[in-house]
Amino acid sequence: MKQKVHLESSGCSNCEHDHHENHNHVHNHNHDENHNHDHDHDHGGEFNLKNEVLPLVVILSLYAPGVIFENQLHNTFYSIGEYLLFIPAYLLSGWSVLKTAGRNILKGRVFDETFLMAVATLGAIAIHKLPEAVGVMLFYKIGELFQDIAVSRSRNSIKALLEVRPDYANIQIEGELKKVSPETVKIGDIIVVKPGEKIPLDGEIIDGNSQVDTSALTGESVPRTVRLGETVLAGMINKMGVLSIRVTKLFDESSIAKILDLVQNAKSKKAETEKFITTFARYYTPIVVFTSLAVALLPPLFISGATSSEWVYRALILLVISCPCGLVISIPLGYFGGVGGAAKRGILVKGSTFLDSLNAVNTVVFDKTGTLTKGVFKVAKIVPRNGFKEQELLQFAAKVELHSNHPIAQSIRNAYGEKIDALDVRDYEEIAGYGIRAKVKNQVVIAGSDRLLHREKIAHDNCQLEGTVIHLAVDNIYAGYIVIADELKEDARHAIQALKRMGVEKTVMLTGDNQAIASQIAQQLGIDTYEAELLPEEKVNAIEKLLSTAGKHGKVAFIGDGINDAPVIARADVGMAMGGLGSDAAIETADIVIMTDAPSKVAEAIQIARKTRKIVWQNIGFALTIKAVFIGLGIFGIATMWEAVFADVGVAMLAIFNATRAMK
Repeated sequence: MKQKVHLESSGCSNCEHDHHENHNHVHNHNHDENHNHDHDHDHGGEFNLKNEVLPLVVILSLYAPGVIFENQLHNTFYSIGEYLLFIPAYLLSGWSVLKTAGRNILKGRVFDETFLMAVATLGAIAIHKLPEAVGVMLFYKIGELFQDIAVSRSRNSIKALLEVRPDYANIQIEGELKKVSPETVKIGDIIVVKPGEKIPLDGEIIDGNSQVDTSALTGESVPRTVRLGETVLAGMINKMGVLSIRVTKLFDESSIAKILDLVQNAKSKKAETEKFITTFARYYTPIVVFTSLAVALLPPLFISGATSSEWVYRALILLVISCPCGLVISIPLGYFGGVGGAAKRGILVKGSTFLDSLNAVNTVVFDKTGTLTKGVFKVAKIVPRNGFKEQELLQFAAKVELHSNHPIAQSIRNAYGEKIDALDVRDYEEIAGYGIRAKVKNQVVIAGSDRLLHREKIAHDNCQLEGTVIHLAVDNIYAGYIVIADELKEDARHAIQALKRMGVEKTVMLTGDNQAIASQIAQQLGIDTYEAELLPEEKVNAIEKLLSTAGKHGKVAFIGDGINDAPVIARADVGMAMGGLGSDAAIETADIVIMTDAPSKVAEAIQIARKTRKIVWQNIGFALTIKAVFIGLGIFGIATMWEAVFADVGVAMLAIFNATRAMK
């Protein structure tokens, strides 16, 4: 797990910071909504257009001659020619519907769209309306094909974003390397990764050191140095040395596999609109069945000259028209398209419920370091005190920061530029919210915020320093401070402006940095309010206050850089992680992950959510209106089974085409 820490300065009075925060609290959003969609297609598998089109070609080769020569076939002995063409076509096109309907009846779930279609088409066959019966099933199958294509496009967008799936692993067997599939590698196996190769599985380095490209996982362009004993993740690219890695997780349990699973199965976290449609269909379908039954049985009893065959046919038409396929298919597809469209733009959304929540966001809260700023630090100034020299101060700082992966620590080590002997550093200790203590060649060195100096009662001459500052003391003597420079991300100001243009009422920044820096950043970016010098638990308290003031229908979104901000990400209505895909904590905690680390993607995510909801409600309104019109026409005998096919499958296909706009 990637350890992220902050080294930031403070003023003298009541200085509070998030220096080297070590969050062990990781909250996992539990949305255990098991969406048991009875639609027979399993979109979890790999979609193959050729396999889907081939059966359609066979069905059409039977159906087209049957429709063209219907009269001649009907006039054969007992209409056997008609049955020989239409019944195979019916079974090929409708078998999945019949099977699902039968299975659901056995489970006690009678009233659903497959039941409506099965009863309507079998009834049509019973009254010798074979072309219509096959037509319903055929066009439904075509609608399913378009649905599968749309879902496949969305999934491909997600996979293109995460095109880091390794093709093979070099496993070490009896001193020899053998190239195998990552899925076959077991925990404890030793794999070897050569320069230029993708790391195929999560594991621990047991030999070698290198630099790895984590950009596909985290969006960070700067290669990360990895050494003996460190953990590396599937999807990272080895840039330099040969690495021997002991596998710690099976491929299916790796970070990449988890991300793909979370996003592709995002339908399990349903939006309120999807829940409404599920509930609506539960009551709507039995009403339709009993209404159709009344249409079939009552008019022949009470209307003079009415025939049973005519009104049964009308009832069957009503069943086909009333089938809620357009809603049941297109609404989840609309949300899935929204998730896929977001993925194309580098935004991973873990479920449609979070797209819905984004529509209600009226307060957007940002972390500072690594979120609004680049987190790429450089040593700007070294100021020694009490007889220490600049190089000596830098050396102490570099050694005491030896075991930290935070960008500030890396910047100090880079400025020092010399190899550090790990044996020089002992008794390393992180003091959460303050800094670091370690022994460097038997001298006790502390490095951290001004608040740490006060905690250790170390006398120093200046508390009101501007910028990100690391203070150092050696054997309880103040040694001086190092100023670290950070830069704003190029699109940070644009991100705040875009949110305000979209109608977001309040933008907030929470940081452990000092008041001076926080004020300067907030002013530069046009952020409405900020809170500075916050410890981790104080950030959670700040979010709690914002949640209480967001209004009954408003929601609060928090954007942080993953691990240190995990408790705050978990507490917000919508938690967003910046490039936090390098750890299980970020994957499990954030609702939305921005792969590119660009704060402007926050506004883009809200825009996608609004467009998705608009498309979904367009589909609902369109489907219900068309069905209401054709139900009336069907009852009065104006609509035939062909109009019923349009009102059912045609509406579903149009809704599917509209839903795919969410991806664009």
